[in-house]
Amino acid sequence: MTQEELDKIEKKALEQLTTGKSLFGKEGAFGPLLQSFLDKALEAEMEDHLDKEERSQGNKRNGKGSKQLKTAVGTFDIQTPQDRHSSFEPEIVKKRQTILADNLSEKIIGLYGLGMSYRDICAHIKEMYGTEISHNVLTEITDRIIPDIKAWQNRPLEPLYCIVWLDAMHYKVKVDGKIKHRALYNILGINKDGYKEVLGMYISESEGANFWLQVLTDLQNRGLEDILIACTDNLKGFSEAILSIFPKTQVQKCIVHQIRNSLKYIASKDQKEFIRDLKLVYRATSKEVAEDALLDLEAKWGKKYPVVIESWQNNWEELSQYFQYTEPIRRIIYTTNAVEGFHRQVRKVTKTKGAFPNDMALLKLVYLATMNIGKKWTSPLQNWSLTVQQLYIKFGERIPLDLAAAPSGGTPRRGGKKDRV
Repeated sequence: MTQEELDKIEKKALEQLTTGKSLFGKEGAFGPLLQSFLDKALEAEMEDHLDKEERSQGNKRNGKGSKQLKTAVGTFDIQTPQDRHSSFEPEIVKKRQTILADNLSEKIIGLYGLGMSYRDICAHIKEMYGTEISHNVLTEITDRIIPDIKAWQNRPLEPLYCIVWLDAMHYKVKVDGKIKHRALYNILGINKDGYKEVLGMYISESEGANFWLQVLTDLQNRGLEDILIACTDNLKGFSEAILSIFPKTQVQKCIVHQIRNSLKYIASKDQKEFIRDLKLVYRATSKEVAEDALLDLEAKWGKKYPVVIESWQNNWEELSQYFQYTEPIRRIIYTTNAVEGFHRQVRKVTKTKGAFPNDMALLKLVYLATMNIGKKWTSPLQNWSLTVQQLYIKFGERIPLDLAAAPSGGTPRRGGKKDRV
């Protein structure tokens, strides 16, 4: 590009800047400037390549090849120098590279992580930058995070998590041209410093205690040695799966799930009165008071709804663990609301997807959503310094003494680490 051409581009950029017009896109001034820079950089790379003993081997220039390059400032053609031995491997724009991966790829991944469809991303990129990108290219760009996902899934875990919630989400995925249901298993934990962390996510064809056993085994293999309290839904066999891997863990089944399951078998005309009586059980001040209320519930409703009463009685030990703690801790562990709150945030991103093209597409989007959600988890749970001391009274040396002795007015420090997901 001649000096006269550069002067014209500079003048055009100044006019666009002063009139409020975009410097990007098809008519923007930044595109030609970047094009000129890339052409010169490729020429310099070729000179350097030929200087490294290539000429002594009879290698020399052999014309130029042209290809279209998509960038954040527009789409344009660049001229790539070629050599006779075809040994030139440019670095600034690699062979077969059609998108300049400066910040355009990052923008695309960011938009995808917000739940935008490929079609919407294409339209947005075209409107903002005057660049058209195919669905195949978008897939290629988003696939670049797959190594990050695998590294995150296999990262080492801390040896102790005080509270862990285990729950699954359900999605539709295309498999061999057919729509299949997939269970996405998520594990949310609170570490010894009171910070939330997603320990892992796993995909299975359905939710079941057998697969949860595999999930828990994986957590153990990644360094997790102990869980103080595990909060779960009422899936059959779930508690046995947890205790087979972490035998010291206290299992608290979700009261809300138990109530929902009970109401399925209560006639609509009785539900209001039944719930009023049931509240005397799960909102009792102590386990002893709750058990008295449960006996009253049986006396009143046992003959009419024996299946419901038996369910509460059979699961009572794991439904009533939370009575051992003060009200602040009870609110944390008596339901799986913590992980369900995480799921609600994930669904805000995934709700526009009818069915995912494959399991990895589902995992990519949920992973990106999880990374974005985790950026907000910058503080420990409220009053965690008091909570961890109560847990120490209950679990003793399973919690490090230095953390258990943290002053009640402050929060334990994290050793300089920030966001954890």
